[in-house]
Amino acid sequence: MHLEQWDDFVKARYQPDRKPEEFRQFTEDAPSVVKDFYQQNHGLQTLDFVLAKEKEYLPLRRRVMSVWEAMEELNKLVDDSDPDTDLSQTDHAIQTAESARRDGRPRWFILTGLLHDVGKMLAVFGEPQWAVVGDTFPVGCAWSDKIVYHDYFRANPDSQRPELQTECGIYERNCGLRRVHMSWGHDEYMYHVMKPYLPEEALYMLRYHSFYPCHREGAYQHLMDGHDREMFHWVREFNQYDLYSKSDTKPDAKALMPYYRELVSSYLPDQIQW
Repeated sequence: MHLEQWDDFVKARYQPDRKPEEFRQFTEDAPSVVKDFYQQNHGLQTLDFVLAKEKEYLPLRRRVMSVWEAMEELNKLVDDSDPDTDLSQTDHAIQTAESARRDGRPRWFILTGLLHDVGKMLAVFGEPQWAVVGDTFPVGCAWSDKIVYHDYFRANPDSQRPELQTECGIYERNCGLRRVHMSWGHDEYMYHVMKPYLPEEALYMLRYHSFYPCHREGAYQHLMDGHDREMFHWVREFNQYDLYSKSDTKPDAKALMPYYRELVSSYLPDQIQW
C-alpha cells in the first residue's frame, strides 16, 4: 500500500525544471512512509547499535560478488527516505554518473557516481531501511538541530545518557571525522567496501554524501579537522550530481553499459568482498 502512496507523492512533486532549493523538502505534506522512516531511524540509531553493526559487517565476509550482481539485486529496493525519485536504483546510479561525465569529471568521480548507493545491499542482507538509507549523522554526541525531523531523537535511548549529549560526547574537539562513528547505513558500508580501490576523494564522497547536516547546513564543524574541511570540497562537488541529477527520465542503460563496464573493470576486480 505504501508504494502507491509513494508514487502519487513523487508524481505530484515532480517538475522538470525544479530548482536546487526545491529538493529535499521534508515538510508536513511528506507521505507517512517518509516520516515513519525517520521516526524509526532517529529512535533506533544508537551508539551501541552502530558499534554492533560495525563489528558484524566490516570484516566484509557476507558475500563475494561483482558490482553488477549487487546493482541487479538493488533494483528490487524502494528507498523510503527519498521523496525525490521513483526510478530504480540502477537508473539513479547511471543518472548520477552521466551527469558527472557530461561535465568532464575525472573517471574516478564518474565511477563514484555509479557506485554511491550500492551499499544499499544492506537491505538485501536483511537490514531494515532505517539501518540502510536516510540522512546520516554522528552517534555518541549530541544531535544537531540541522538533522531532518530532529525532534524524533527524543525517543532515542541515547537521549537518556548524559555523557552522549554534550557537543563532543565521546570525541575530542576537532578529532577528525575518521575517528567519529556515523549512523549505520549504506554510506558507511560502501566506504569500507571500496577502501582498497578508490582514491581518498572518492571515499569521502561515498562516506559523507548523505551527511547533509554537515555538507549542506554546516553542522558538526567542531568534530572536523583541517583535512576533513579540505576533502569536503569533493563531497559538495559530488552532491550536485547525486541530488540534482534526479528526474523521471529513464536513462538508456543498455546503450551506456559498454562504457560503464569498461570503467568499472579499470578500477575494480571482477569479484568483491561484501
